Amino acid sequence: MAKTPAWQRKEGKDPKGGLNAKGRASYNKANPGKPGLKPPAPNPKTKEDAGRKASFCARMSGMPGPMKDDKGKPTRKALSLKAWNC
Repeated sequence: MAKTPAWQRKEGKDPKGGLNAKGRASYNKANPGKPGLKPPAPNPKTKEDAGRKASFCARMSGMPGPMKDDKGKPTRKALSLKAWNC
């Protein structure tokens, strides 16, 4: 039985939200025709990074779903928004 890619498993996910380097690498390997995923740009240094941050924050802020789970812990959505300083 083939294992699922790391970006779909816990080992490819960053506990602070989003994907870690291993998760991004496995996603990029599994999707060769698409542009590669880049790490978060919470403090943009270039105009391109500022555009990525604005686009990400606009998309994710409008996503449905709670910011906390049943146990009161922040969801992956909340963690990723925090990682990007949205």
